Amino acid sequence: MDARQAVGRYGERVAVAHLEADGMRVLDRNWRCGQGEIDVVAVDGDCLVVCEVKTRRSVAAGSPVEAVDPAKVARLRRLAAAWLAGQDRRFREVRLDVVAVHRPASGPALVEHLRGVA
Repeated sequence: MDARQAVGRYGERVAVAHLEADGMRVLDRNWRCGQGEIDVVAVDGDCLVVCEVKTRRSVAAGSPVEAVDPAKVARLRRLAAAWLAGQDRRFREVRLDVVAVHRPASGPALVEHLRGVA
């Protein structure tokens, strides 16, 4: 595993801990199909949450949130539909969230959770 992958895995662990502390239940992590990958699938009440996790060590290349552009949102919608197609359970609502994790050189991670990005 290279340094970039390690940072990504760290960010996903932090994001999952944040979502669970916020009362969500994680159903799936790193779910893949031919169209791509969903980082985290969770339930928030009766709402399915498809969550993109972006982790950065610095903001030199921009905020982690800036990496979730309209094309990424469209792909997340397609992935959410693909994930749902394989489920027996139905949800009242589907929401796309972004969890941005900033990993500073020292100290705890900073987490920004954006709900309903699309």
